[in-house]
Amino acid sequence: MTYQPKSDFLREIIARGFLADCTDLQGLDETLLKGPVTCYIGYDATAKSLHVGHLLNIMLLRWWQKTGNRPITLMGGGTTKVGDPSFRADERPLLTPDQIDANIAGMQRVFDRYLGYGASATVPSSSEAVGPKTHALMLNNAEWLDGLNYLDFLRDIGRHFSVNRMLSFESVKSRLDREQSLSFLEFNYMILQAYDFLELFRREGCVLQMGGSDQWGNIINGIDLTRRVLDAEIHGLTTPLLTTSDGRKMGKSQGGAIWLDGDMLSPYEFWQFWRNTTDADVGRFLKLYTELPVAECDRLGALQGAEINEGKIILANAVTTLLHGADAAQAAEATAREVFEKGGMGDDLPTLTLTAAEIGEGISVAQLITRSGLAASGKEAKRLIAEGGARMNDAGLTDAGLMVTAADLAQPIKLSAGKKRHALVVLQD
Repeated sequence: MTYQPKSDFLREIIARGFLADCTDLQGLDETLLKGPVTCYIGYDATAKSLHVGHLLNIMLLRWWQKTGNRPITLMGGGTTKVGDPSFRADERPLLTPDQIDANIAGMQRVFDRYLGYGASATVPSSSEAVGPKTHALMLNNAEWLDGLNYLDFLRDIGRHFSVNRMLSFESVKSRLDREQSLSFLEFNYMILQAYDFLELFRREGCVLQMGGSDQWGNIINGIDLTRRVLDAEIHGLTTPLLTTSDGRKMGKSQGGAIWLDGDMLSPYEFWQFWRNTTDADVGRFLKLYTELPVAECDRLGALQGAEINEGKIILANAVTTLLHGADAAQAAEATAREVFEKGGMGDDLPTLTLTAAEIGEGISVAQLITRSGLAASGKEAKRLIAEGGARMNDAGLTDAGLMVTAADLAQPIKLSAGKKRHALVVLQD
């Protein structure tokens, strides 16, 4: 990179590793130096909660607000009815309006932990004040998409799009190259997202869209459309698509997605996900997912041997504090120490509660491992046991067919998968 930005936001995110591409880095930098700037990131409401895969761009919005700018979280109440086809092998399942609204409500609870909404707010877990020009907005694109007249939209907006160019975008091209069906409904998604950028520029003076690298084509479409319709210059910025150092997609674990809603994934399990970070990823994740100074992130990431565990605990505590609060982070660390250092049960472990009726005459330990979330399937649970990776009350398991009765659950049972993943099984009173 030859150009060295002067704005606080760009200098911070570049130092931390957030930047993948920018349409005009110098132009954006000069715009930022003139005062508060409005940007947005869009989120389709496809689930009840955001997950760790979204956290990179949530932290990006947080830095945006902390450096004196206004973020918009655009909820896809309209575009969710279509579904983003980018780099997918098949069409997303269609959701009802009620499902979409419920998902948006769940996602909003997560955003409230990271961004200050309202003119008198402060950035959560921070001392930075949020003035009228930098308070976050949460908007829903259903507000302008639901009422569109189809023929007017085709005439006024659709005429600016080249099908040839749309087919050339990698997100679409890769699907067609694999001879996987792309519906006309999905094909319209990029037009609707481009229209979002145009509308946000009109309504809120929004001059920047940010997103993951897989959104580059959609962002470029919005920039081109706004230039053609309003002759306005706006910007796009993307973050890298992260994988862990061992090649896994960021945010995935053996038990499934790492949800940001505490009702879908306990604060302890969230904390433990970060505590289990691979050694090689500690420094990088500290810079991306915490607000520790970059130099300190580098120092912790360079620790070797057993000392790297200090960095992992600091990472887990810092990320968990931002999402769930300091008390939850401290409780999670205390539970981990009790489980790992003292061999205790730990009050905050993920817990599977069963009734006597569910247990009946007995339930296999493989079923318990699966239902407690330590394995994704019965087959995986049996393989875990066969390979010597499963324990019950710290004793090795060898028989996947071992039956557990209600009498066995007079006291809670601790199940373990490997050295770091644990769960309790308890009998309902």
